Order: sequence, then C-alpha cells, then structure tokens
Amino acid sequence: MDAKELKFLLKLLSFANYRAPLSQIQPTPKMRSPERNSICRELRDRDLVACREQIKNLTIAPPGKSLLKIDPTNLPVTPEEIKVLQASSKGTISPGKVGLPAANRETVIEGLANRGFIAVEKEIKEVWLTPRGEQFLVEEYQSNSSSANITLKMLTDYLRLMRKFPVNSAYIATPNQAISSTVAAADITAEKSLGKPSDTQILQMIGDLDRKLGTENYLPIFHLWEKLKASMSKDEFDRALYRLQREDKIELSSLQEGMNYTSEQIAAGIHLELGGYLFFIILN
Repeated sequence: MDAKELKFLLKLLSFANYRAPLSQIQPTPKMRSPERNSICRELRDRDLVACREQIKNLTIAPPGKSLLKIDPTNLPVTPEEIKVLQASSKGTISPGKVGLPAANRETVIEGLANRGFIAVEKEIKEVWLTPRGEQFLVEEYQSNSSSANITLKMLTDYLRLMRKFPVNSAYIATPNQAISSTVAAADITAEKSLGKPSDTQILQMIGDLDRKLGTENYLPIFHLWEKLKASMSKDEFDRALYRLQREDKIELSSLQEGMNYTSEQIAAGIHLELGGYLFFIILN
C-alpha cells in the first residue's frame, strides 16, 4: 500500500462512523478528483472501503436504438424503460431528465444498463471503511518508510481506532457503529428480551412490504417504520437498519428529491450528519 492509499484510509478515521462524502477525503492538498476516485476504487476492489455510487448521466447504446425501431407492442421492456430509452436517445442526460419518479428511477435505469440498452456514467458520492479495512489497519499494515507524511491528527485518529479494537479482538464494528463484540451482543440480547423484532423478522417484513407495495426493491423507510414504531424506538430502529447493512443484508440509499413525499415521511428516514436522509431500503 502506498502512502496516498494509507492517508485515504486514515482520513476516513476522522469522520463519524468512518464514513464521509468522497469530496471531503483529500489525502494530499493538491490531489485532483480523478486520482482520488482511482484510489477509492482500488481500495474498494481490495475490500478495504465500500462506496455508494450514483448515476451521473446516461445515454442510449446501439442495442437500445435498435430496440426503439421495433413495434412497441413487441418490445421486451416496460413502459417506464421505453420512456428512459426515448429520453436518452436525444443525447447524454442526467437521471432527473428521464421523466420518472425518484423512487424507482434508478432501478429502471440500472436494469437497462445491465442489459446493455443504455450506457451510464457513475460517480462515487460516499465512502466508508469496511470491517476488513479496520482489521487491515489494526493488525496487518506495516511500513519501513521514514517519510513524515502522517500528521498528528491522523495518528490520533488511528490510536482511537486501536483503543476500540485491541489486536486480535473479534471485529464487529463497521463504518456505521464502532462497538465491541461484547457491547453488540448485549445490545442484541437486550432488544430480544424486550420483545423487539429480530433482524430476521425485520428482513422478512421488508420483503413483504416491498412485494405488497410494488416498490421494486426500493422500499421507502417510512413504510417499515410505520410497522415497527410501536415495538421499538427510532434510535433502535435506525441501529437495526445499520446492523443489517453492516451484515450486507440490505443497502440504504439516500433521498435525492423529496417532492413526492411529506416531511413526516422524509423524517422517518435516517438523518445524516452532513445533511439529507437515508430513505430507501434495498434487499441484497
């Protein structure tokens, strides 16, 4: 691992839950965005960080153009997908220009991209340290370099990580909640003893709601909160969703446009310290 990659990881340690917008990670003062993106993707490929990407723009691909020439009644696509193909056939556009509601826009676009009908350009919006990244920093990283590249602030953040996770300890902490295995086990045991739903039950409820409401694996959080608020606090609810995300059972996606939802529905999401809300649940 080179010095820039190490400093990228150490920069993450200064943020709450080791999670931050990529734009706020600056390993060196003069590093440009393309190099930062490249480092982020390299670390992601090694499972040291994870990222949330967002489609920046899209354009129709040759197979998509051919598809539009076929009789619409015979097209192997949905009306929403046709709408995206038609909009993107006029040139490169942003997702907001396809004319679909924000709730299912990305799902439709991703489906077309996966089948090769459109080409998309993605940008990394958020990055966080994975459990594997934490373990690497605490137990595995070594260097013989004597270069003075690490600031005292970086060293302080690293020492805080070390104090939370002694060498050879069991790793449960993740980007969202850095807690020891003992505390995590006690937390889960306490919730079960109070009759709160288990993680398995919550996952089942997410799947049931998604099928019932037809949200195509993009369930707004407020639907689940309405079902669970009688049996758990909002803090417990948020921690349960973060726990499921840490275990790769779900993904949490932020809300980009709130015009289709009430303020109460938006507030049922998970408020981010840097602004905005995690609003959609995606089952893995």
